[in-house]
Amino acid sequence: MYLTRFRLNAARPGARKLIASSQALHAAVMSSFPDLLPSAAGRPRVLWRLDRNAAAELLLYVVSPGRPDLTHLVEQAGWPAAAASGTPGWQTYGYAPFLDRLDKGGIWNFRLTANPVHSVRVRDGQPTKRTAHVTTQHQIEWLLGRQEVGGFRIQEKPQERRRTERGDLHQLVVRDQRSLEFRKTGSTGPVTIKTVTYDGRLEVTDADALRKVLTEGLGKAKAYGCGLMTLAPIST
Repeated sequence: MYLTRFRLNAARPGARKLIASSQALHAAVMSSFPDLLPSAAGRPRVLWRLDRNAAAELLLYVVSPGRPDLTHLVEQAGWPAAAASGTPGWQTYGYAPFLDRLDKGGIWNFRLTANPVHSVRVRDGQPTKRTAHVTTQHQIEWLLGRQEVGGFRIQEKPQERRRTERGDLHQLVVRDQRSLEFRKTGSTGPVTIKTVTYDGRLEVTDADALRKVLTEGLGKAKAYGCGLMTLAPIST
């Protein structure tokens, strides 16, 4: 497995086009793997996430079973002149050594962009429909409900840091809520996906289960930049 980071040059029209369209960015990411055919059945999962840390700091993260070649992204949305002079256009790291170091009880900061949804039935007798969670509390509950199977536990805040006596329990922030709207082939109308980004702190409860989350993703809409969780040492 590999973890790749690529910084987009927000001043370039090609970068702005990719930022504006999850479909276009997904296609660009998948074009980084010459051995993966778009129509191949059972092809390995490639996860990606776009972090919008600031207007000029747009970072694309990719977790993949193979090493990507992002030359086309450098040319379209990066700094081609810098790359031509020897400055790497992206950084790719072997992911296995990090994954192997995960142990039960370890504490990490994490970031996750996800598509928190639930199934509802509007009328009796009708099939359920997948619907996005729209309130922060329900979005938090969606993630908390995946802790056990995901092999992690969101850390609680010390009592003195909680803003209210009953709420604000976890070391978790929900931010950057976005609605992605696009048309899929064969669809009669636009498709809308609601995404949110979680920043928080977790404890590893099952290292194998968490490794699966980190390499296979969490939740729906993985093709559209959702599901990729990354970890960072708490010192950062």
